[in-house]
Amino acid sequence: MLTLNVNGTTHQVDVPGDMPLLWVIRDILKLTGTKFGCGIAQCGACTVHMDGKPVRSCVLPVQSVAGQEITTIEGISEKPLARKVQCAWLDHEVAQCGYCQSGQIMSALALLNDQTSINDHAIDLAMAGNLCRCATYTRIREAIKDVSESVGVWQP
Repeated sequence: MLTLNVNGTTHQVDVPGDMPLLWVIRDILKLTGTKFGCGIAQCGACTVHMDGKPVRSCVLPVQSVAGQEITTIEGISEKPLARKVQCAWLDHEVAQCGYCQSGQIMSALALLNDQTSINDHAIDLAMAGNLCRCATYTRIREAIKDVSESVGVWQP
């Protein structure tokens, strides 16, 4: 039995320790906003936060997250900065198919939470591991830029 802290709630899960966190989140905890994309940590669809840092849950053994705060896309809605990111996504019509967007938003939010100054290069680095088959990268960049300007961390 493993104890997990996901979105501020403690969960007891009876799963193998090497089970990827993604499957615990989706299949056991029924939080389906985090998506399976590639299974090898290359696409970013499965991105969640572990203690505020973006991680790929598809390759992260659940036993390795004990004692860590895990936040999924479902857990960010009450955070003011996350609301700004989500609104910017809508304003810029970022999503087309939408499949990758929870991972994109989690990576963007980690960047915005972690940086005191953001520019195009910082966005490129933070978002490099998130793939979008619809190629909305320009809109993603503009959405992140708008939020960073609104919170005073944009440095061109």
